[in-house]
Amino acid sequence: MLSYDELTQPERELWDAFPEGRRVSLRTSASDASGYAAGTEHAPEHSVRAAVITALLLGANGERAGAVSALQLAGARITGTLDLSGAEVGHTLWLENCLLDEAVRLRGATTRTVRIRNCRVPGIDAGLARIEGALDLRSTTVEGGCLTLIHARVAGELALTDARISGPEEWAVFAGGLVMEGAVFAKRLITRGGVRIPGAQLPGGLFLQGARLENPDGTALAAGHVVASTIDCSQGFTAQGVVRLRGARIEDMLTFEGAHLNGVGTALVGTAMHVGDFDFRTATPPTGAVDLRSAHATWCQDGERSWPEEVLLEGFTYDSIRSGDTTFATGATTRDDVANRLAWVRRNPGYAPQPYEQLAGRYRQIGHDGDARRVLLAKQRHRRRTLHPAGRLWGHLLDVTVGYGYRPWLAGVWLLALTLLGTLVFRADSPSPVKPGEGAPFQPFVYTLDLLIPIGGLGHRTAWYWTDGVSQWLAYVLIATGWMLTTAVVAGMTRTLNRN
Repeated sequence: MLSYDELTQPERELWDAFPEGRRVSLRTSASDASGYAAGTEHAPEHSVRAAVITALLLGANGERAGAVSALQLAGARITGTLDLSGAEVGHTLWLENCLLDEAVRLRGATTRTVRIRNCRVPGIDAGLARIEGALDLRSTTVEGGCLTLIHARVAGELALTDARISGPEEWAVFAGGLVMEGAVFAKRLITRGGVRIPGAQLPGGLFLQGARLENPDGTALAAGHVVASTIDCSQGFTAQGVVRLRGARIEDMLTFEGAHLNGVGTALVGTAMHVGDFDFRTATPPTGAVDLRSAHATWCQDGERSWPEEVLLEGFTYDSIRSGDTTFATGATTRDDVANRLAWVRRNPGYAPQPYEQLAGRYRQIGHDGDARRVLLAKQRHRRRTLHPAGRLWGHLLDVTVGYGYRPWLAGVWLLALTLLGTLVFRADSPSPVKPGEGAPFQPFVYTLDLLIPIGGLGHRTAWYWTDGVSQWLAYVLIATGWMLTTAVVAGMTRTLNRN
């Protein structure tokens, strides 16, 4: 038990100020530009033992009537370990511009608001802690250790704005299972190591504008199965490593506007995530692949430079999608927009029909059936490249003649061209009558139509015959082509009627 007599002068000042919640500042005119007292490692008048702070927070100096006890200390060097593990602390802890020799331990503690601002500390362990207020680490440097908030619960906000955290190994922040009632503000946060928050509940949102998370050979942000209202990675946010959002549930907005995603191999994993508004207008194309398989976005927006060479889109669904000033939700699309969107779909490795079907479905919903058919035609052409040679040959034939049924008018063009060809050829070289002297005279146009129409007949094909020559072979070709084109037209009309 500490006695008043063994306290140093700054410790007595802090002891006396605690019952009234007065702020004690040990800063002098010699303080450097960062607010830290110059030479604190050698100046006893700037040092306070962590044991004194612990004793005060645990009730060593009782409260005074009409005052709210709180510990507020600025410009001090804190020696020893500030260990409140498992304790119940009923007072606010506020450290500012302090140097701490050892890590702060709050594991399993129940505390009021904790503010450690613009300080330097080797590490902070608040795993399993219950903080009935805010945890404020703004502008603090955590170096040599990590920030641990595993399964912690914070009733207020978590402030990491302008903080710097350098973990000794892969992770700078451990916060798996973190439960927040307020928001997490980490604007301009800089980490050397990844931020790990799988399963965190963030109803107030996660704000990482301008943050820089560096874990080049691993994961910069691990936020799998996070439940959040908003995740804002905009305004120059930089991830030197993979961003993982697998299975995340983000009710409002996930934005990477103006972000730099520099993962190796894969830059963003958004598999099976569900997002309200997905803004992917990155500042530069990600250096690795983007994986959106089985993800869903109510509204999606991207830009011309948003996507890397590889985008995994199989199973990705969206209710509306926007690129630049063009939106499928309002129906304002152009031919170039369709071409750009098809180029986006083709970034999916291999052939997958679902991205094409999803895109075509969006066009149909806004009344652009022509654009939808264009997308589905592109799907068939992509599929054709996966077939064996005979299948590819048949595919080319269907493409040229009827556009796989999505352009049945091509069959009409072919029929018209073949009718004109047959009429000209048969006018120059007439066949012989089956029954000389009987029936109507030979009509090249009617005869050509009779060859091209496989069902019914106009009576000319059976009344005339060829003995040999080019015209005879042309007649055979017209019969075969007529069957194929008529079948294609019927299939195309059936497809259209069924879709409508």
